[in-house]
Amino acid sequence: MQEKHYEVAVIGGGISGTALMYELARYTDITKIALVEKYEGLATLNTKATANSQTIHSGDIETNYTYEKAKKVKPTADMIVNYGLMHGYENKFLFQGQKMAMGVGDKEVEFIKQRYEEFKTLYPYLELFDKEKLKEIEPRIIFKEDGTPREEDIVAMGCRSGVYTTIDFGAMAVSLAQNAQNEPNKTCDVFFNTEVLGIEKVGEKFYLKTENKVAISADFVVVNAGAHSLWLAHRMGYGKDMGCLSMAGSFYLTKQKLLNGKVYMVQNPKLPFAALHGDPDIMADGCTRFGPTALPLPKLERYHGLKSFPEYLKTLNFSGEIVGIFWDLLKDSEIRNYLFRNILFEIPGINVDLFVKDARKIIPSLKSEDIYFAKGFGGVRPQVLDKTNKKLMLGEASINPGTGIIFNMTPSPGATSCFGNALRDVKTVCEYIGKTFDETKFNAELLKI
Repeated sequence: MQEKHYEVAVIGGGISGTALMYELARYTDITKIALVEKYEGLATLNTKATANSQTIHSGDIETNYTYEKAKKVKPTADMIVNYGLMHGYENKFLFQGQKMAMGVGDKEVEFIKQRYEEFKTLYPYLELFDKEKLKEIEPRIIFKEDGTPREEDIVAMGCRSGVYTTIDFGAMAVSLAQNAQNEPNKTCDVFFNTEVLGIEKVGEKFYLKTENKVAISADFVVVNAGAHSLWLAHRMGYGKDMGCLSMAGSFYLTKQKLLNGKVYMVQNPKLPFAALHGDPDIMADGCTRFGPTALPLPKLERYHGLKSFPEYLKTLNFSGEIVGIFWDLLKDSEIRNYLFRNILFEIPGINVDLFVKDARKIIPSLKSEDIYFAKGFGGVRPQVLDKTNKKLMLGEASINPGTGIIFNMTPSPGATSCFGNALRDVKTVCEYIGKTFDETKFNAELLKI
């Protein structure tokens, strides 16, 4: 079997892997790149439009972001928009829209008002909407079934137009791979149906052990394979101080368009999972999609049976420290009750009636017959467990042992941060293998500086 050697091999054909392939092809003098994907196409798992909320998480309405985190995330979100505009993807898979974060009740209203004052300098387009304004621009969050306004005070911060808010990350991933392959004098090979079972370093080369016996080697490897990144890291002896808790997110769809834009709620600081939000779904003619739920699931992939159950057990990296992390989470009654309620959201016959009670915080007139469980929607988000500090790590994690290989785990907002994460890895790759990164071109095109 003839060996195919590349300067860089990227494992995983989602938005993170394709963004890295694109940056390597366009902004470096690396000429031979491989993208290795276990399934038959790109973006078939968590990047798929039905698996996420199709949101560009810029930090303006995500109330669990601190100012410092928002300041860090905003440039990566801007890169998404700049890429789309550069290639003419607006109104194809990149869309403008209305969005807001709303507070209900005195405590949340005060929180939103304070947050608006803090964040409006970072996001000059932000507006503060009082109850009267919301009656005009997003009436369904105000009026009850009988047509009278809800009793609670309510306020929201957000924007009405002129801001790109929504994207089909799956379509974007496909475009990134195509544009990488269109770069002149570059070899960008994509291997489909090629599952990587292990990685071995021999001398200065990495060899990918694949299920279909394709012989691929590389000088540098970046693993962007979701929860499987940690699984492959563990097989090489890296990341043993980490475990992985798989959380599945489900969604509910309305039978008609109920919201004019994205409506996010204030995040409960005690809950490490995303707050419920409503989004016009670009794959469902603008009908409102509610979610995500938070379901612990002993699999690394949502809709592929129990195939990934053994891999989950290995990636969990079970130990006394893991038990301690779970205990710390579950001994809190708010977290415990939240998780139990989210499990019930999956049970046919009772799930819709239970879920609609939560969704009425966004649309008080919502009835059970207005929504249905979105079968086949949602995915798995790898939540990293830090065994050293005995806590759940929120956000992304990366393992870089300095040996020519990187393992990335990128739950939300990993899709929005794909260009920023790729930039970090591109610089590391170029330094390691002695190649050049064209930062001037990158800044001009994606950062607009």
